Amino acid sequence: MLDIKFIREKKEAVAKAIKDKGVKLDLDEFLKIDGERRKLTHELDELRKQKKEIAKSRDVEKGKALKEKIRIAEEKLAGSEGVYNELMLLVPNVPSEDTPIGGAQAFKVIEEWGKPPTFGFEAKDHIAIGKSLDILDLERGTKVAGYRGYFLKNEAVLLHLGLLNLALRKLVGNGFTPMVTPTMVREFALVGSGHFPAGRSEIYEVEEFTPEAPSPLQGGGRGEVKFLVGTAEPSLLAYHADEVLNIKDLPIKLCGISPCYRREVGGYGKDTRGIYRVHEFMKVEQVVFCEADLEQAEKMFQEINDSARELLKELELPHRVIQIATGDMGPGKYKMYDIETWMPARNAYGETHSNSNLTDWQARRLGIRYRDKNETKFAYTLNNTMIASPRILIAILENNQQADGSVKIPKVLQEFVGKEVLIPSS
Repeated sequence: MLDIKFIREKKEAVAKAIKDKGVKLDLDEFLKIDGERRKLTHELDELRKQKKEIAKSRDVEKGKALKEKIRIAEEKLAGSEGVYNELMLLVPNVPSEDTPIGGAQAFKVIEEWGKPPTFGFEAKDHIAIGKSLDILDLERGTKVAGYRGYFLKNEAVLLHLGLLNLALRKLVGNGFTPMVTPTMVREFALVGSGHFPAGRSEIYEVEEFTPEAPSPLQGGGRGEVKFLVGTAEPSLLAYHADEVLNIKDLPIKLCGISPCYRREVGGYGKDTRGIYRVHEFMKVEQVVFCEADLEQAEKMFQEINDSARELLKELELPHRVIQIATGDMGPGKYKMYDIETWMPARNAYGETHSNSNLTDWQARRLGIRYRDKNETKFAYTLNNTMIASPRILIAILENNQQADGSVKIPKVLQEFVGKEVLIPSS
């Protein structure tokens, strides 16, 4: 969230961010409620002062009358603050000056690396390749897990785990602390990260029952509702919730490995085929906490972007970096890059990484501060994908396919697979 003083003072900038990001929020109405809340707070303070004075005079009747006024004022303030807090969660971050204005297609290409391969044969998609190599089973995946279910088999499992291992190894070498993170979290973690309220439809809910709160079948009531995360980001951020960090420890660099779960409510067309857009996958995520300084945050933004690109270069995968436009970047983001990797069967780049600088927007929601001399400040937070699998397997299989149906294994993954080439079973 933003500082309310900033919202009041920079109303035009915030209003523009609301418009450019397509956020459904009436800023004038929000500020009106803020004004009412401040007025009620002042009135309540005055009533409480009067209560202290009357207590000294021991006037019982006046005391009772004032107590009722305070009760009514407290109820009004609670109602006003409730609405205020709900709307505050919708106020977007103001994007950087270099962020393109517009929708999903208004992105700006920052850099391209590698040349998409040309084939002297009819290239296959990852579905056909996976079937011929006996490493991917979508039919049984659907039978067992339903729509978008899949099984990775044989060398695909080794590729999958090798990629995660390689990603962790590189990040640890870059000074990141590796963590296996919770995938089932409490609501505050997703509110704090900004995935709630706007992205709630994408998140799976889980009702947890305990001996103290048994399931209805055991005669109990509703248990605590928790949520399956779509990335390790909320868990890593919430790790430091309500803490005051030591400035000497900044930047704090964390990398989380976790299963990820997403409903993918808006996925249609070709993205639903194969393993491009699935409900569950594995991911290594980068999260950084740094000082509230745009120059330092930009440095970290580029660093976590470079970490992911170094891995893609080692995998010899053609890719490009694009800067996301306002209407496609999410409410909390100050600046956002995507890395898209070439996928021959699509004859296009497909998103494989998402890199974001959110300044102090998340830290304010989670109460993450640091002490700078005699002052406490909210930290800046950043995040980026290091690797997400099995989606990246699409690029590996399709870019490295050969005329005889075999697939070359990138050199950096050969130690995990134990082979240089995957050969069709028949």
